[in-house]
Amino acid sequence: MTETAKTRTVVAAPSTDSRPTLKTIAFMTGLGITTVSRALKNAPDIGAETKERVRLVAAQVGYHPNRAGVRLRTGKTNVISLILSLEEEIIGLTSPMVVGISEILASTQYHLVITPYSARSDPLDPVRYVLDTGAADGVIISRTEPKDPRVALMMERNFPFGTHGRTEMGLTHPYHDFDNERFGYDAVRRLVERGRRRIMLLHPPPYLTYHLHMRAGFERGLRDFGAIAVPFNNVDLDNSLADIREACEAVMRGPDAPDGVISGSGGGAVALVAGIEAAGRKLARDVDMVSKQSNDFLNWLRPEVITLREDFRLAGRELAKAVIARIEGRSIGELQTLSFPIPQN
Repeated sequence: MTETAKTRTVVAAPSTDSRPTLKTIAFMTGLGITTVSRALKNAPDIGAETKERVRLVAAQVGYHPNRAGVRLRTGKTNVISLILSLEEEIIGLTSPMVVGISEILASTQYHLVITPYSARSDPLDPVRYVLDTGAADGVIISRTEPKDPRVALMMERNFPFGTHGRTEMGLTHPYHDFDNERFGYDAVRRLVERGRRRIMLLHPPPYLTYHLHMRAGFERGLRDFGAIAVPFNNVDLDNSLADIREACEAVMRGPDAPDGVISGSGGGAVALVAGIEAAGRKLARDVDMVSKQSNDFLNWLRPEVITLREDFRLAGRELAKAVIARIEGRSIGELQTLSFPIPQN
């Protein structure tokens, strides 16, 4: 039957109290249900004008494919799962990353589902759930570890995924990462250019890969620019802001207080500023600070802080593209990207 003939198929009016279906679109366009289905799948034998008409009506009525039906027919869920710790910093990571992922998925058949877990539970649990239940076609994970068991498991199962951050386990896998080594190095350089020599670093948790990268850049910067490190190992970016503030104040009141401070996050920088000022010291006079941030809040609140931006929205876009490409069978070696610190002042 030709496409023209199919347009003559009589389709009964759909029920007005049900969700839009292929039958709804067929009734409104005068096309056959098979033609509508193939138009939405971008079938090559359906004309461009027909496809555009079907898509326009589908958008107008709010049509979405029934996931259960899609899964029965194809074995796919059309879902990408973003697995996030409940402790992730909402302002710093989750919101812009979700926006970035959603920007890419908007033009595809995929939908984003956030799968949360507590840092106090086994981080393998949500990955096992997706793998064992087939709840998604691909996974994005963050807080990547050097020897990450989640990566090992998904590689073993040959399951499409992408990581926010790299591993150091001899496995080639899709990732997007921020160059934290360059951040650590550039932060030291900027402080030394302002005459600072005693530098303190608020670093990521030691078990995460980006701790190793940031620390390596920090230590290389100290060597290259002739500065020294002031120990600050009682807290890290996973501690509460109150704990960071208290630890900073104690160091600033000590005999060997730093004159330069580096923060691995914007939230941590706020706590450090509070600690500096609680100790009676003044930012940009007694102490200079360089901080990583993902938005402009810190610049608005404390323009004295030197900031380098990490673009989490970009990370979301790159990870979504990598996972979809992996689902489609693209080579892993093509799906690894790195972004760099963006100076803001």
